[in-house]
Order: sequence, then structure tokens, then C-alpha cells
Amino acid sequence: MNKKIWIPVLTGIVVVLIALSQYPKLYVATGYGAKCMATGIFVAGRDAQNVKENDLDYSLVKYTTSKINYQEKSVTTSFFGFAPQKAVFHESSGCCLAGEYTGTKLIPEHSLPKVTLEQSWRKVWPEGDALADSLFPEINLKQLQAAIEAAFDAPGVRQKRTAAVVVAYKGKLIAEQYWKEQAINADTKLPGWSMNKSIVNAMVGVLVKEGKLALGASAPVVEWLKDSRKDITINNLLQMSSGLKWNEDYGDLSDVTTMLYREPDCYQFAIGFPLEKQPGTQWKYSSGTANILSGIVRKVINNDLQYASFPYNRISLKIGMNSLVMEADANGNFVGSSFGYATAKDWTRFGQLFLQNGVWKGDSILPKGWIDYSRSPAKASNGAYGACFWLNRSKNLPDAPEDLYACEGHRGQRIFILPSRNLVITRLGFAEDKFNHNDFLKAILASFKLPK
Repeated sequence: MNKKIWIPVLTGIVVVLIALSQYPKLYVATGYGAKCMATGIFVAGRDAQNVKENDLDYSLVKYTTSKINYQEKSVTTSFFGFAPQKAVFHESSGCCLAGEYTGTKLIPEHSLPKVTLEQSWRKVWPEGDALADSLFPEINLKQLQAAIEAAFDAPGVRQKRTAAVVVAYKGKLIAEQYWKEQAINADTKLPGWSMNKSIVNAMVGVLVKEGKLALGASAPVVEWLKDSRKDITINNLLQMSSGLKWNEDYGDLSDVTTMLYREPDCYQFAIGFPLEKQPGTQWKYSSGTANILSGIVRKVINNDLQYASFPYNRISLKIGMNSLVMEADANGNFVGSSFGYATAKDWTRFGQLFLQNGVWKGDSILPKGWIDYSRSPAKASNGAYGACFWLNRSKNLPDAPEDLYACEGHRGQRIFILPSRNLVITRLGFAEDKFNHNDFLKAILASFKLPK
């Protein structure tokens, strides 16, 4: 056999044998592949090959094969025919895994109420999408543009893999750039991954403002009332300090990967874990916690149609974040830990809402004091985490202000909110191992003549 042929064949056989030795993990790879491919095509409108090259390019996922049914709007992904998983698109709720869960009740089809907003290039951001129409003498625009360009790969290079950068200053859009070589533009919906946890924060905040939830109150989870989990508060959940047992390992068949790629109901799965520490005494990052909060929001609203439109009517559409798609699991719960898409400028609008203390055009969307609470350190986090936001109190980003707080997500998704600089800086991409966020922020901040 020709050497050029048998080497890849042998490599393929080895890969298959290794994978089959860890068969349950294959469902993580195929579930990830089906879900990302379906959302990339049917929610974000991207090309299938583009999704494969950028979203499905690592670990076992890159060896999966996806069959796309454009008429049904579904994707079935397998590993050399093994462990097939199917993701299906549903209007207004994005894509969810169906696969082996045949007969599972899916979220009802519905149309979101139409809200008319000024969204055109003629209007300056955030009312529209245009760059600022005013000059800021404290900004060296040439230096700023060089800093942004440095965040992107040169043509033909795939290391930093930045998809989009948006910078807003004093409530105005002052710079933006996209990975044009990979067909990413201002209208491309990009994944937030764990940045969606911060949207869950806002959803809870709306209900706190309405008096339907209270931070110090016990979480209204019926299944917890008869044991020590009844002492878990809403605050404990927001601060990732519930004390619940949880494994957030993304490289294994863990609690988080099972929840996202094997379970039809993320809320029911996440509330089933036992207490291992007294609530409030241990900080443990948990996507399960975010989905518990999402399920609590659903139960408090107690109306599935209202729940399905809640993040849109009460938050995103009010601030012009029109592109947002919050995806649900097979039982209709928003997967608030991980699954949401929006354009880079819309993710920046969300950051701007928090920079403006939860107020938008005079409308107090979030309760008074909510932003200060959100960026106050959880007691057990050593200053690293607030309420579904990451903090820079411990100067993890040494060249950024200590008051910086951020929405952070898988593969380098970031919304940096810098109150002392009146800045919101968004970086979205397809990898972070070759991207230095501190150097990125340092270069941008250096283009501003602002007090340190």
C-alpha cells in the first residue's frame, strides 16, 4: 500500500480504537458537534464548512461527521457511525439536542412580540449601529486601531482566531473589526457560551425588582424542602456558592458535559445533586447552578409562553439587543449556562446596560444597587467572582483596572466592563489558548489619555 495512503488509514484506525475505549465520551463529542453545527447554520446563518473549521476543530469533535437536513432543519452527528446525536432547530428557541430522547416534549412553537427599534446604519450606536459621530480628543484613534488589529490573525494564520472586537466609550461605538477571512461580519451571531450566565443574572434581577424573588430567600425548589438543601439561597446560587456537589470538567464525561449533551432537562438534572458543603462557604464554578436559576425563573413566572419571551421582552429588546437567541433544552428551559447567540455589537449593548447601572433611556431595567451587588465578590471566591460575573479584584489581568468585571465564555468570549474608564470592550473568538486578554486590554487602554 502507498505510504501516503496507509499512514492516514492507520492513524484513523488508532483514533477510532482509542475513542471506542472511552465510548461514553463519544456522546459529548457528537452532542457538541450536532448542537454547534445546527446553531451555526440555522441560528447564525453560517456556512457548514466554516462551522466545522472554527467551532468543531479540536479534541474528538474534529473527527465527527455531520449530516445536515436543511428541509427538517436538523443535524445528526456521529463518530465514524457511532454515538449519533441529533440537534433540531425550533423557531424562537434555537437548536436543542433531541437524539435518543424520542417523544420528549419540546418547547412550544411561538412568535415573539414584535418590538420596533431604531436599528440602522444611520443611527449612532446603541440606538443604531453606526460609529460615534463625535470626536474624543483623549483617544489616539490610530493607536487604538493598531491595538485592535493586533488582536486578529494575519491572512492565512489561525492562532489567535479572534472573530470580532467592539469597543464602546462613553456610551458610543468607537471601533469595531471582524474576521473577514472567515466570513464573520457585523451581522454574524456569535456564541456567548458562559457569558449567558450573566444574562441569567439579569433575568433574576428583573424578578427581584418585581418582588418575586429575594436574594436572601431560600431557593424555591420543591425537591430541596425536605433536606439541608433548603438553606440554599438565591444569592448562593448567583455567587456559585451553593455547596452542591458538581464537576465542571469539560474534557471528560462529567456533570457539565452530561447535562449539556446527554440530558433533555438541564434544570431537573442540576437540582438532583446532593449538598457537600454548607451553602456560602465554598465557591465552585457550576454551569448547573446557572441552569437551576433559569429553571427557578421559569417556575416563578409560571407561564411557559411568558417565560419563552421573558429575556427578550424584559431585557434584550429594551436595549436594542435584537439579535439575541437564547436556546432552550428539549423540555423548554433556557440553557442559561451556555447556549445563547448574538452579534458582537449586541453583546456589547448588554455590557453597556451594566455600565449604565441597569438603566436604559431612563428605564430602570434592573433594580437599584443590582450592579454593585453583581460585582461584589462572593465570600469564598477570593475576589475572583461576583454574581455570575468575573472580577479583577485579585488583578488576574494585571494591566487592567481593578474595578473591571466581565462576562466570560468558552473559547475566549469576553465582555469587559470598565467603570473607571467608561468603557465596554468585547472580544469574541474561536480559541483562547493563543490569545492574551491582558495584553489585548493593555494595548487598547494605552490608546486613551485617561487617569490611571
